[in-house]
Amino acid sequence: MYWKYVIKRILYACGGFIIIMFIFSALFNTIMEKTLYDQINETVEMEILNRSSSGLSQEALDVYKAKRYDYFIKRYHLNEPVMQRIFWRAVDTITFNFGKSTLMQSPQGDREVIKIVGSKIPNTLILFTTVVVIDTLLGIALGIKKAQKPNKKLDQSTSVITMIVYGIPGWWMAMICIMFFVYLIPIFPSGGIHSVPPPTGGFAYFLDMLYHLALPVLVLVAIGFWGRAYLIRNLVLTTLQEDFIMSARARGLSENKVLYGHTMRTAAPPIVTMALMSLLASFGGSLIFEGIFSWPGMGNLYWVAIQQNDVPVLMGLLAVTTTLSLSGLVILDLIYGFLDPRIKVGGKA
Repeated sequence: MYWKYVIKRILYACGGFIIIMFIFSALFNTIMEKTLYDQINETVEMEILNRSSSGLSQEALDVYKAKRYDYFIKRYHLNEPVMQRIFWRAVDTITFNFGKSTLMQSPQGDREVIKIVGSKIPNTLILFTTVVVIDTLLGIALGIKKAQKPNKKLDQSTSVITMIVYGIPGWWMAMICIMFFVYLIPIFPSGGIHSVPPPTGGFAYFLDMLYHLALPVLVLVAIGFWGRAYLIRNLVLTTLQEDFIMSARARGLSENKVLYGHTMRTAAPPIVTMALMSLLASFGGSLIFEGIFSWPGMGNLYWVAIQQNDVPVLMGLLAVTTTLSLSGLVILDLIYGFLDPRIKVGGKA
């Protein structure tokens, strides 16, 4: 029963998310509490500064300061035992109540962590979703061609290229491409998601983003699709040796129908898995590539938050990326359950 399978997978993901958030809260509890104390002191001092201009006596200000400080201590459960404090930190994280960052701001000037993280998610998804789509399409096309004529010139030459590419550090390839396509032959910009200042107008703004997107996509695809093609080649070759493929050929079906109607349908689940797992891995962004290309995504935000020791932003990033990754795994499970009824016979995994 498919609906039982769906509910079970969602419950597993929710349980895993809660456990992970409790672990994060326990690990970062001391630093988070120090940050909270700093923010409380900052808030109270600002309130005292505003009230001091109203002519209140120093004694009245001291009483007000003590009351406000006590209020915030109780509000954030800082007066409770450590396990209870960890519990409330975890509850805040699970409910996406990350509070305010210590130093960082969103493009609109907000210090709310959820807004800071939310402003970076689309940028990361634009870059890496584009890469995964192009990567998968090129990998499928080349992998099928390699499988049709195994150990021939195309298969052997591209296999050698795959080994060479995988032996080259990705960051080095990115730097070489920047040096070549930005400085020697100035075709692309060196980094960023838009020109400074960005063009006005929706279409011009979109074209400018595509222009800045081109070089990082080119580098990531050039590094990644060779390995994907090699894996798809092996999947297709293995499927072509199955008995039902031999039977289809014996019935006189055309080679194209055997390849695309039978072989690719059977090999589709692993290919879909590879594509979705690559996309899930990209949700957190890439510290190296986003840093090299100054791409304002999740990976770049991780790096800046670590440099500035902005723990609330780090906790927000961990919670959001964990949520996206677990959601993607649930979707992948549901796709598998839909494609292969054997997975969910009787509602069992």
